[in-house]
Amino acid sequence: MNKALYITFLFLFLLFLQVFLLNNILFLGYINPYLYVAFVIFYPLKKERYLFLFLSFLLGLSIDFFSDSGGINAFSLLFIAYLRLFLIRIIFKKTEQDYLLFNLDQEPFGKVFNYVISLVVIHHFILFSLANFSTQNFSSVIVNTLYSSIFTSVLFFLGTYIIRKKK
Repeated sequence: MNKALYITFLFLFLLFLQVFLLNNILFLGYINPYLYVAFVIFYPLKKERYLFLFLSFLLGLSIDFFSDSGGINAFSLLFIAYLRLFLIRIIFKKTEQDYLLFNLDQEPFGKVFNYVISLVVIHHFILFSLANFSTQNFSSVIVNTLYSSIFTSVLFFLGTYIIRKKK
């Protein structure tokens, strides 16, 4: 598939999935999946960093627009998009020369698992910290982060397994 078409499809698919389906799920008062972080995980690792940061911000802002959440999704997604290269350097031990050939499908599952979990937990912690914006509710932030991160990660790995299995 053409790279620009792939990015457009991924952007629109995750936007509509989050807005129309996943935002309507609230399990036990704590658990809400935020699967749109998959955009940061699946975006090709090439030199167009500013376009990637802009699209991440735009996706988060679009979700904020439909969710009426005041920019917290945009900030959270932009933060992990900015942090992505740092985590790839640390977890996968990649250098700038390796970025052109980097592919998550060719990496060991343990490293991919650590990478995805790190991005999801950081995203959720920032999201819930900004949503509560109080140190009095810190236990609520931790509980929401933990449960939603687990649910999001399970959905992410289940979805990627099903998609990869069909190929």
